[in-house]
Amino acid sequence: MDPKIKVAAVNYLNTKPLLYGIERSEIINNIDLILDYPSQLATSLQDGAIDLALLPVAAIPAVKNARIISDYGIAADGNVVSVALFSQVPIDEIKTVYLDYQSRTSVKLAQLLLEHHWKKQVEYKQATEHYIDYIHGANAGVIIGDRALQQLHNFPFVYDLSAAWKAYTGLDFIFAAWVANRELPADFIASFNAANAVGLDHLNEIIADNPFPYYDLRTYYTENIKYYLDDQKKKGLEKFVEMMR
Repeated sequence: MDPKIKVAAVNYLNTKPLLYGIERSEIINNIDLILDYPSQLATSLQDGAIDLALLPVAAIPAVKNARIISDYGIAADGNVVSVALFSQVPIDEIKTVYLDYQSRTSVKLAQLLLEHHWKKQVEYKQATEHYIDYIHGANAGVIIGDRALQQLHNFPFVYDLSAAWKAYTGLDFIFAAWVANRELPADFIASFNAANAVGLDHLNEIIADNPFPYYDLRTYYTENIKYYLDDQKKKGLEKFVEMMR
């Protein structure tokens, strides 16, 4: 019997629709599912500790033999809401930016946008666990995921990074894609792809199972997050990888 394929993802609200089908379909019998921070997934995939991850796209160039194996991931074509630069002052007055320790892609996106789109020179600081407490005055911070949704009404200036990317490039943005570090069986890939799609037909159950008072999850799942990685999304990814180089 083949060993189970080690699959890793983050346990944020935005991944719930993808994980819903994976956890409930036959494929769960063939995998070990691990949940971790997005920044940790990259390290595990590089080390070969896992075989497949919902990987922040900034980490793809660092993974040997990296290949995107699914039509599904985490993307946006404008406001994503859960990846933003939060500040008490307008962007012109920001001097320091704390970088969320949970993500590589969002941090890199923020740096590229500050340099090329907003044309801002700032000092970057690696965020510690309670860095949101330090976002005041000329200190801004990149916040991602569920914590970003919780902070939306706590700051007068929230610069959505996906919307800014769209304004700068005219392109959509992929935040994370299912990336493997080796060849996987074709039948597994087909089943895995199909499992990803299942949750998108069960949003009512997912929303009911995840009460969240800070933001409307139906809006989040149907308008902000785009789960299907079409050609327009992939063009945005090519541009991002090119700019990272």
